[in-house]
Amino acid sequence: MNYKDTLLMPKTDFPMRGNLPKREPDMQSVWNEEDIYKKVLERTKGRPMFVLHDGPPYANGDIHIGHALNKILKDFIVRFKSMSGYYAPYIPGWDTHGLPIEQALTNSGVNRKEMTVAEFRQLCEEYAYKQIDNQREQFKRLGVRGDWENPYITLKPEYEAAQIKVFGEMAKKGFIYKGLKPVYWSPSSESALAEAEIEYQDKKSASIYVSFDVKKGNDVLEAGTKIIIWTTTPWTIPANLGISVHPELNYAVVNAAGGRFVVAEALLEEVAAKIGWESYTVEKLIKGEKLEHIIAAHPIYGRDSLVMLGEHVTTDSGTGAVHTAPGHGEDDFLVGKKYGLDVLCPVNDRGVMTDEAPGFEGLFYDKANKAITEKLSEAGALLKMEFITHSYPHDWRTKKPVIYRATAQWFASIDKFRPELLEAVKETKWVPAWGETRLFNMIRDRGDWCISRQRAWGVPIPVFYAENGEAIITDETIAHVSELFRENGSNIWFKRTANELLPEGFTHPGSPNGEFTKENDIMDVWFDSGSSHEGVLEQRSDAQRPADLYLEGSDQYRGWFNSSLITGVAVTGKAPYKGVLSHGFALDGEGRKMSKSLGNTVIPAKVMDQLGADILRLWVSSVDFQADVRVSDAILKQVAEVYRKIRNTFRFLLGNLDGFKPSENAVPYENLREVDQFMLVKLNELTKTVRSHYEKYEFAAIYHAVNNFCTVDLSSFYLDFTKDVLYIEAENHADRRAIQTVMYETLTALAKLVSPILPHTADEVWAEVPETEGKYVQLTDMPDYKELADAERLMKKWTVFMAVRDDVLKALEEARNEKVIGKSLTACIRLYADGETAELLSSIDEDLKQLFIVSGFDVAGTLSEAPEQAVKLETASVVVEKASGDTCERCWTVTDEVGQDADHPTLCPRCAAVVKEHYSEVN
Repeated sequence: MNYKDTLLMPKTDFPMRGNLPKREPDMQSVWNEEDIYKKVLERTKGRPMFVLHDGPPYANGDIHIGHALNKILKDFIVRFKSMSGYYAPYIPGWDTHGLPIEQALTNSGVNRKEMTVAEFRQLCEEYAYKQIDNQREQFKRLGVRGDWENPYITLKPEYEAAQIKVFGEMAKKGFIYKGLKPVYWSPSSESALAEAEIEYQDKKSASIYVSFDVKKGNDVLEAGTKIIIWTTTPWTIPANLGISVHPELNYAVVNAAGGRFVVAEALLEEVAAKIGWESYTVEKLIKGEKLEHIIAAHPIYGRDSLVMLGEHVTTDSGTGAVHTAPGHGEDDFLVGKKYGLDVLCPVNDRGVMTDEAPGFEGLFYDKANKAITEKLSEAGALLKMEFITHSYPHDWRTKKPVIYRATAQWFASIDKFRPELLEAVKETKWVPAWGETRLFNMIRDRGDWCISRQRAWGVPIPVFYAENGEAIITDETIAHVSELFRENGSNIWFKRTANELLPEGFTHPGSPNGEFTKENDIMDVWFDSGSSHEGVLEQRSDAQRPADLYLEGSDQYRGWFNSSLITGVAVTGKAPYKGVLSHGFALDGEGRKMSKSLGNTVIPAKVMDQLGADILRLWVSSVDFQADVRVSDAILKQVAEVYRKIRNTFRFLLGNLDGFKPSENAVPYENLREVDQFMLVKLNELTKTVRSHYEKYEFAAIYHAVNNFCTVDLSSFYLDFTKDVLYIEAENHADRRAIQTVMYETLTALAKLVSPILPHTADEVWAEVPETEGKYVQLTDMPDYKELADAERLMKKWTVFMAVRDDVLKALEEARNEKVIGKSLTACIRLYADGETAELLSSIDEDLKQLFIVSGFDVAGTLSEAPEQAVKLETASVVVEKASGDTCERCWTVTDEVGQDADHPTLCPRCAAVVKEHYSEVN
């Protein structure tokens, strides 16, 4: 007889290998067909709403690993909330306006000069929708659940209409104005930029020291004395209209190199060394305030350059006398305005010098540096020139340097409601906590927001102009334009004249002839996405304002978090979010930034094709996402190994539930053995721990807790020693049913706990679990923490036992290495212990040799009675011997009792009895 035929071996259709790249798309197709998102919302309708508002990714190109990190984190949270008492819709969004799409079309061969603005914008819209369709499929492939068929898109008419209302409300409150101010200007984009669109890169620049001859010294400086300035932007010298000094600094009048020079006393030695003065003499010191209103001569044009007082002057670098060009710097503009200077800006949209810079017309500003320094040298005003590499602002889209350039732009005033903004920051919950300080400081220090852009693809600024040039923004015009956009989309702005866009019969005192013009600039794209609290949270029934959470990368403190706060507080007086959670950037395995040139990019689609989305999701759960995170093929392989252990745990549990019907076979908690109760207590603690970590967004802690539970508590302990009962005892044996009860509870709880992280695997498992509630685990709730009887005592007792067990396993391993035994079932253990350990072992009713998976176990005496050859460990001394007797062919236990039953000469009495009972039932 082949007794192995009688073993109750695990039986399951659940595959050992996940084959996720093939299985996941099939599962997603079923989810899509059955509209699982709708089913989730129907099941949770009536519960408190939890809204995680999606920051819209830009609709251009395939998704990258940063997108995957972001969307998967959001999915963890939304899935958990829907399983823990909330109605948690998720509305994905896309940001669709802006320069990248214009550039993409131009690069593809579109000649926008051959078409109208409206025609070009139509092509931009079509391109954007293609990109959305592409990205949508990739996001869905990640297993991200949401309202993918009804996302919010910033180019949709209803969204644009809401954005116009935000603009109108801000204008009504006096927060919107047009002014001539220096702003970041990108010659490569031919547009103004906001601070959020600036990134800093190293740039090589000319560093020059230039002298300005004093024309009118006001009895403070003699005519011919030279004031020294320093700049790294020689191209701005033609725009110089003044020199700024600090009123409280001391300035030295110095005799050197045959001339008389003025420089801040604190910087004198440094300047002298730079210029190369071998010696110098200080004639006198003058307080900065005494230099006010002195007039110097422009070194190239000879015109007046006024000496002014400015608190922005420092001694960190330079000369303490600051070259001031009001058209090319914010501080310059402000001090120039105070002293009544013009705003001279001799550089056009393309960064080319105009005829307001005589001698340099037609030169690109950067190319003009050389010509200007040569002219300064000819004039004898160039004291020193060298080249330095320094951090310089660049256009974050084109990666080209930007300049400060004064132009007429539309601004959102920050000063007018800065206190309210700062208060809103304080009232928001920030994770990590430093986010509050970061955004608070940004809002505290930022200037007014330049919201106008000189591009075609975006939402028009809804402003009309009267014949006398007066800007028209009224409740009537805003409401009318908003409705026009809702009905027709914003392209109508470029298809109709101003008069056709205005309300019928509209009049204005500034237009006696009834003629009007319209603004041609569009809004900053950050105004687009920053208006989503109105366009989505306020407008849609499956959302609410404020949102419970905004979750984006840490770069969005200067981006979406920032613009949303400004527009939200401006319109409602409150932040549009209750909480903000940020994550870091994805780096390669060595901590380097990913780039195609380095060949270190990790492409989500490739990972999913090779390993599966659940592996990528498990990686996201494994990292400390609030900081920068690392990912590589090697890291993903490590994560895949953890996944394999989790999957095999599920497979083992499922396999051993064959024939188990919870409704009929489950054993009440109070009737379980202590070791079984202990495992349910451990499971209960895991449930409590995991749910707490979900609430705190501590996904890495969940990853480690689940992995540890599967590998240590289950695989290495409970599932290991219970095989003996599961495989050997009769199907309805009390101990076997007790173990199956624990396995069932563990399986269902684990499937629910990991479902937000591993939705494909969890649903695959759920389909195999007997008597489950519903077809999908994602349509259930998280397991609850239970008050289990005697839990504290059980935890304490069996935690001590686990320490003893660890020691016994060490002794067994040592005996195995010395060839005393083979498998643990060939061993007999004699253990010597005192006190707590001896007391513990005597209190355990379970079969100790079964718990230790050996053929013999005996507490042979006290520690003092242990023989010399005993392995002395922390909790006990252990002697491992080879068990005597024969091996039972069925359970593999070594015992002298094998063959006592004549009918079954190769079995131990226990197995012989089980086999006899089995065959008597069969026959």
